[in-house]
Amino acid sequence: MDIATLKVKIFADGADKAGMLDMYKKPYIKGLTTNPTLMHRAGLTDYRAFAKDILQAIPDRSISFEVFSDDFADMERQAREIADWGEHVYVKIPVTNTKGQPAYELIQRLSSAGVKLNVTAILTLTQVQQVAAHLAAQVPSYVSVFAGRIADTGVDPVPLMTHALALVKKNPASELIWASPRELLNIFQANEIGCDIITVTNDILKKLDLVGYDLAQYSLDTVKMFYNDAQKAGFTL
Repeated sequence: MDIATLKVKIFADGADKAGMLDMYKKPYIKGLTTNPTLMHRAGLTDYRAFAKDILQAIPDRSISFEVFSDDFADMERQAREIADWGEHVYVKIPVTNTKGQPAYELIQRLSSAGVKLNVTAILTLTQVQQVAAHLAAQVPSYVSVFAGRIADTGVDPVPLMTHALALVKKNPASELIWASPRELLNIFQANEIGCDIITVTNDILKKLDLVGYDLAQYSLDTVKMFYNDAQKAGFTL
């Protein structure tokens, strides 16, 4: 396994400016994404100011910012403003609102108007099919399927993601995102099925140095860790 030979594009997922800038420096990071939850965890309160600050620092990579209204009319207003922030900006639209009402008509209006969308929080093939059908054929877009959350339910996401890819590929300007990965292996799984993009948080990206690491040496490292921590704790029997 070699990170340099991967065809899947790795997008860094986060809302910490220092972390985002650190990832931006790495040649294998092809884009960045964020969401309101990550921004809240980072202690951000001024959405617009944060986004414009990041876009000044990172002017040449795909960056996704999400709407946060629950009303479709207001979502559209927010989406159109966000889209105007820069040519590399993708607007994240949730596949439904909190009432479970599908956002398909809004997706169609925005995409037909030339807004680059990242449709997010998708977990079913029906949602993938409907989103793909409502995206404009010639406008760039991302279809973001939360494979990690699918795996959390005990379901193997690989067959579902493989099927999702076939649905998304019917639209030449759309790309499939493997979202919410849980481990580094997911990057290679996404690559194996031909997925276009995988979004990865910094804690998983930090493990990239382990790719190809000798397992016997890793075993020894683990034994040393247990021993050293026991010594630091002062355990006795």
